[in-house]
Amino acid sequence: MNNYLESVLEIVRKRNQSEPIFIQAVEEVLPSLDPVLSEFPEIESLNLLERICEPERQFIFRVSWPDDEGKIHVNRGFRVGFNSALGPFKGGLRFHPTVNLGVVKFLGFEQIFKNSLTGLALGGGKGGSDFDPRGKSDAEVMRFCQSFMTELHRHIGQQTDVPAGDIGVGGREIGYLFGQYKRLTNRYELGVITGKDASWGGSLARKEATGYGCVYFAEAMLKERGETLEGKTAVVSGSGNVALYTIQKLQQKGARVVSCSDSDGSLFAPDGVDFDCLKNLKEVERDRLSNYPMTRGGIEFRPDHKVWDIPCDLAFPCATQNEISLEDAENLLSNGCSLVCEGANMPCEPGAIHRFQEAKILFGPAKAANAGGVAVSALEMQQNASLEHWTFTQVDDRLQDIMKGIHQRCLNFAARYADAENYQAGANIGGFVRVVQAMKAFGLS
Repeated sequence: MNNYLESVLEIVRKRNQSEPIFIQAVEEVLPSLDPVLSEFPEIESLNLLERICEPERQFIFRVSWPDDEGKIHVNRGFRVGFNSALGPFKGGLRFHPTVNLGVVKFLGFEQIFKNSLTGLALGGGKGGSDFDPRGKSDAEVMRFCQSFMTELHRHIGQQTDVPAGDIGVGGREIGYLFGQYKRLTNRYELGVITGKDASWGGSLARKEATGYGCVYFAEAMLKERGETLEGKTAVVSGSGNVALYTIQKLQQKGARVVSCSDSDGSLFAPDGVDFDCLKNLKEVERDRLSNYPMTRGGIEFRPDHKVWDIPCDLAFPCATQNEISLEDAENLLSNGCSLVCEGANMPCEPGAIHRFQEAKILFGPAKAANAGGVAVSALEMQQNASLEHWTFTQVDDRLQDIMKGIHQRCLNFAARYADAENYQAGANIGGFVRVVQAMKAFGLS
């Protein structure tokens, strides 16, 4: 490995000792950049590697809010603006008990390359809170969001930093956040946040975008091998927004999805998951997967079980980071899996990725496969700026074009600097090159 690259890795490890998941994200990207450094010596002379690994700005703030009984709770809020070389900071807000600064930095670092791969004018950022919206009333969620935005509004703007949704932040939360922003600023600035409801400035197909985009990327990978999704058996982890619409698009493409999951366990439906039933359970009733109706033969809920031990052709990790271990990877391979496509952010541990690549199965990294959400967020910003509202088909067509473009960039950079089907290296290098070209153009900043 290049000496400069090793020195930057050591600096990152020392500087961020309490943030192992951020270090993991950096360690996943930097080694794959080795062949680029020899071709572009200015990366070292301008110290662009160390600069891209350090956020431009970081905010941590207290969020105090009252529950329905009048008791005051205190959470921690975060916003990290990681890199704005290609455009305003862009990335979601995550409300989940596991959120801390290291998690937000890992997500923001990944977002730099993901946004770059789309070809759109977007920088990388991320934010959130350790607040858990589960089990809270609408009024409690509203009061929390209002308190959160009271601080956040000082740091965002449509040309500065544009948040969106993520885990725990859906249309309800986006509405409360924007309402407070409008109240505090006296501006109806639609472009300041994305993921809005389509009735007041949001984009159709935004809710579906990440899941659909993941399937479009998997479809493009299979096409390179002369295959299709038709007739394939798939497992999908999670049952939130990304998982739901991954399942829907897979079924529309002719695949059979036999399992999904939540934090309590996994659902096994050998004849295929009923999407309409699942959508109603998760989006309308907001219920646990264990209450999915077991009305057809063979359906079972498996407490504390993952989906990765079920025989399948395709695996879509769509829940959270580091959910596929080396052991899970071995289970998938021994059960016939030939494609893994990441719908969540960094859901595969390093050992699992290495095993997939060693077995020469198709592996779609999150930086590429997960980019559909931010792509349609950018399309939402375009619609807001032009005072237009596009049809679902218009947005979906643009999404498919963007995902095909991402796939082609990954292929091109993989072929040039690594192996032809090494989508991980292709995504890392393709995302990196575009960002550092802009950083170099701007001088020391």
